[in-house]
Amino acid sequence: MKTSVVVVAALAAVLFLAQSYASLAGASGPRVIIVGAGMSGISAGKTLWEAGVRDLLILEATGRVGGRMHKHNFGGINVEIGANWVEGLGGDQLNPIWPLVNSTLKLRNFYSDFDSVVGNVYKENGGGLYDEEYVQKRMDRAYEVEELGANLTKKMHPSGRDDISVLAMQRLFNHQPNGPTTPVDMALDYFIYDYEFAEPPRVTSLQNTQPTPTNADFGEDNYFVADQRGYESIIHSIGSSYLSTDGNGKLKDRRILLNKVVRQIAYNKQGVVVKTEDGSSYRADYVVVSTSLGVLQTDLIQFKPQLPFWKIAAIYSFDMGVYTKIFLKFPERFWPVGEGKQFFMYASSRRGYYALWQSFEREYPGANVLLATVTDDESRRIERQSDDQTKAEVAEVLRDMFPGADVPGPDQIDIYVPRWWSDRFFKGSYSNWPVGVSRYEYDQLRAPVGRVYFTGEHTSERYNGYVHGAYLAGIDSANILINYIFKNEEYKVRGKYDVEDDLIAQAR
Repeated sequence: MKTSVVVVAALAAVLFLAQSYASLAGASGPRVIIVGAGMSGISAGKTLWEAGVRDLLILEATGRVGGRMHKHNFGGINVEIGANWVEGLGGDQLNPIWPLVNSTLKLRNFYSDFDSVVGNVYKENGGGLYDEEYVQKRMDRAYEVEELGANLTKKMHPSGRDDISVLAMQRLFNHQPNGPTTPVDMALDYFIYDYEFAEPPRVTSLQNTQPTPTNADFGEDNYFVADQRGYESIIHSIGSSYLSTDGNGKLKDRRILLNKVVRQIAYNKQGVVVKTEDGSSYRADYVVVSTSLGVLQTDLIQFKPQLPFWKIAAIYSFDMGVYTKIFLKFPERFWPVGEGKQFFMYASSRRGYYALWQSFEREYPGANVLLATVTDDESRRIERQSDDQTKAEVAEVLRDMFPGADVPGPDQIDIYVPRWWSDRFFKGSYSNWPVGVSRYEYDQLRAPVGRVYFTGEHTSERYNGYVHGAYLAGIDSANILINYIFKNEEYKVRGKYDVEDDLIAQAR
């Protein structure tokens, strides 16, 4: 009798496991859970769907689709608190995001005249504008050194073993050997590097940012998206090919579950079990994790068993930058506007202290809104302090720049400060490629672990940190899974100094 009970129990357990992972043999193909409904997650889902993988479930931690593409109503207008530009236009290749923005959805967008910033560099302590000719000479020298750095990378081993930091390159060419020290040089250096990569030259890889692959492939023009539908509309448009939408074209599908905070991913050779903070469990054959690099570097999601050391080491080898857009609304406009006045800088003796400013007069006429951008340590500092303190600092800086203007007091300023670094669902703005890591670590970063697959802008070797990088990463990661499902092809990490692979890369 005891033996019969044991046999029945064993059969029941086998039946339970078979039912749990029955989708492998189901007519609809394997079941895939996608963690995150941002650009990469939605892009990966579309690629899987088009390949015939139709049993999809998307678990999103927040209450919205879009991830780090997020519009926010501020002062009666929708502004982009995350991604804002289509970066990389005017080159031989077409940025894949541009047709969606400019043709499919026809989102309002504006050319960003960054070159004009040299005529709008303000001294601290109420000294007015720096002489434009002087600033231009300093900028020309900075760009000359940047070009020397780009040429240097062509001589480096493709594996990245010879890589140095951008600051080391500047020292090599005797350009500010101890780093930029004058307010103007610090401001221009910040504009060229920190404003782009969200981290300073001392930590940023030379070989993998000079030239920036986005500019090399797609061109150097940038267009600022300022549409009340939001830049995130392109994610809804991409997803609409396989997911249902509401009357406004926004994704609203039973296969997208919002406010589902994934806390654990258990995996073995048979499949995966994803557990959420509300106590729910979801079983599937595979899972695609599209959370940010910042989230992967925290303990928000526990993997059972723990990810192997090589994977953890790759995750922690990369940086999650913090790029903060501070939105400020005033009762009246007191700053100059017009041709060549879109961007201006504050050359503080404290690097990165409210350095970059943008007027919204062209994009949102009459809104009286300014955008101040800070990054890295300044971002973290400002996230930790109160908005009242930030308004007081902003008012003081603006009085420095415009001493003769009627700059309102902090109590008359409306402010919105996104806090990407403090948000446990993001923990930063976008990834940066630091010195010391190479395409080998990138291979490891996007490599699957068993039935757990990874995607996100941080897994895009050429375009990390960009919207098009997130979009293409979703496609690439989905194809890695598709090749395994239909061709039984396992993803292989190239050798760190694989000469054959490197010669092929050089030939391309």
